[in-house]
Amino acid sequence: MQEQKFRILTINPGSTSTKIGVFENERPLLEKTIRHDADVLRQYATIIDQYEFRKQTILAALDEEGINLSKLSAVCGRGGLLRPIEGGTYRVNEAMLDDLRRGYSGQHASNLGGILAHEIASALNIPAFIVDPVVVDELEPIARISGFPLIERRSIFHALNQKAVARRVARQLGKRYDELNFIVAHMGGGITVGAHKRGRVVDVNNGLDGEGPFSPERAGTVPAGDLVALCFSGEYYRDEIMNMLVGRGGLVGHLGTNDAVKVEKMIEAGNEQAKLVYEAMAYQVAKEIGAASAVLSGKVDAIILTGGLAYGKSFVEQITRRVQWIADVIVHPGENELQALAEGALRVLRGEEEEKTYLGEAAAPVSVRR
Repeated sequence: MQEQKFRILTINPGSTSTKIGVFENERPLLEKTIRHDADVLRQYATIIDQYEFRKQTILAALDEEGINLSKLSAVCGRGGLLRPIEGGTYRVNEAMLDDLRRGYSGQHASNLGGILAHEIASALNIPAFIVDPVVVDELEPIARISGFPLIERRSIFHALNQKAVARRVARQLGKRYDELNFIVAHMGGGITVGAHKRGRVVDVNNGLDGEGPFSPERAGTVPAGDLVALCFSGEYYRDEIMNMLVGRGGLVGHLGTNDAVKVEKMIEAGNEQAKLVYEAMAYQVAKEIGAASAVLSGKVDAIILTGGLAYGKSFVEQITRRVQWIADVIVHPGENELQALAEGALRVLRGEEEEKTYLGEAAAPVSVRR
């Protein structure tokens, strides 16, 4: 029996670019990055105001590439800063659009993903989806507790890539994602390490606000008392502190660059400080993986290293050397976000997975147990 073919447009908006892809089932027909002039973007008061401009640039790019929109089966956009939700593929609906437009959990270019998908799909009378946004929250109750009652641990992580690579590795092992336990380390500009327990990320560090390993651009966990003292020293404004934690922390703070390739060249040239800092970043990733193994009571089917830093051979070797006693280490470099979006839509179109409904204000508390 011939396999049914689905053609999916995927959209991943960034701060100054929009990545688009067209896939026929899993096979990419087109992957393209549309660069936006910063001066043009500055004409819009908010990120959401950019949606019509970005929509027209997407449609123009597809036309230039000879893509026939009438053959599309669905449009899938990058999930934005929504309310906490379980992982999965969600049909874009009015409740979601309202929260994206309002920036319920913050303003970010990814909020445009669901809006653009809806705008293009509705004109074609086909479904629009988002898949595994960064706000995916499947934490178990015990993982939410911090030692400071006024602050609860939150789940904000690279859910799209973490879950996509976990599913791919599960297929390689001949099993389903929800049958296995994985530790997945996404290592890019930010680093998040998730404990995947039978298809749910039951614990993960908040790589955005400052928890877990430091990364090329983020400070990660820092001594709280020293941070408080710095905040009240009178030397820095709030935004300056936040910029040092997110954006100018990690490798940028220590070495002045977020480019791991440049750091490796510095090490090759004999820079001992670069060597120490780079090794410390790998050390902290390994330590976070060790903590995740405790979450899973040592029952780990595989450790997966992914993201841009997973291309670094020496970086991966340093982590592997420290954690390979826990489980086999499998490396899936890069993010492949457009592919992950297409795969999420495909699972629904093929009937392998039920689409989920975003409830917005009507949402019940996030389910944390099956």
